[in-house]
Amino acid sequence: MKPQMDADKRGFDQSTKNTKRKRRDNGKHDGVIMPAPATAVELPSDYGSFLQQIKQRVKTERLKAVLSANVVQILMYWDIGRDILERQNQAGWGAKVIDRLAVDLKKSFPEMSGFSARNLKDMRKFAECWTDREIVQRTAAQIPWRNNQLLLYKVKESDLRIWYAEQNLENGWSRDVLAFQIETNLHKRIGQTANNFEVALPPDDSDMANQIFKDPYLFDFLGTAEVRKEAELENKLIEHLEKFLLELGQGFAFVGRQVHMEVGGDDFYIDLLFYHLKLRCFVVVELKSGKFCPGHVSQLTMYMNIVDDTLRHPDDKPTIGLLLVKEKNHLVAKYSLMGNKKPIGVAEWEQQITESLPEDLKPSLPSIEELERELKQGGNHE
Repeated sequence: MKPQMDADKRGFDQSTKNTKRKRRDNGKHDGVIMPAPATAVELPSDYGSFLQQIKQRVKTERLKAVLSANVVQILMYWDIGRDILERQNQAGWGAKVIDRLAVDLKKSFPEMSGFSARNLKDMRKFAECWTDREIVQRTAAQIPWRNNQLLLYKVKESDLRIWYAEQNLENGWSRDVLAFQIETNLHKRIGQTANNFEVALPPDDSDMANQIFKDPYLFDFLGTAEVRKEAELENKLIEHLEKFLLELGQGFAFVGRQVHMEVGGDDFYIDLLFYHLKLRCFVVVELKSGKFCPGHVSQLTMYMNIVDDTLRHPDDKPTIGLLLVKEKNHLVAKYSLMGNKKPIGVAEWEQQITESLPEDLKPSLPSIEELERELKQGGNHE
């Protein structure tokens, strides 16, 4: 028994010596030195920026893959809907056939969502409303399926449905924001300001400005109490700046409020100053709590002259003015702008209480995670 114990002890001692030798070798294994993980001290100075570049590239490619998958899914939905529609028209298929089809598809593809009877009927309606597959690929397939479902039931006219889909694509609206824009008739408000853009701006800029500014602006977020003072209006707009920017539209970057300008020893204050990323110019916004009067144009023109002279970069385009009033006579406003070489738009603001603005204000495209979740669910809400 003792020889066995001595052998065990010798084996244990030898194992201990081997362990110590491995530690001394500091990573040597079978003649190869195993590299130790780099510490922060050993990293190159530009490692952080390099890592960020790689991470951004992965995110970009991942987003491309998700968007591509979204296109494939929606085109597949259109194809399925077209086939169902053809059989309904030619062979008289009824709703019960679609119900059975939903059951069979779920059995065949248990790992996939989106094949409920309701969703199949939406696919049929999708193909019925969007008759041109090329337009679907170019527009409808570029936005999430849930947004397309909303367009199917909220917008009846084909041309208008395409317009909202294009606006959705350009502005990256979430479903809730798209619903709000439809509810407030955005298509009727775009390009309705009293303005002199056609004579004060080059044709391309004039067209763009007309598509950016609207009338009226709806400030549902102001609350139920009537706003009577300009300072109160300004405070509430800043308090709800994100919702205000949503109503202004894509491209507006907030610069400041009550921007101080000193001219000849006198002090002047611009109510709100923005920079528009597409127009590449400053936008001076003046707020009025009452009715429009021609004198407002002179005041706004002076502020625009000051901005052009003191803030405008040589690469910036001429400043645009936006006068927001509680009430205006459109014809009086048009005559007041005649002969003015500064591009100005005059629009009303309304404290209209409709359904409240969505809490989920997303002025950019849905996140990768949201798109992936929707693709997984297939827009299916059973």
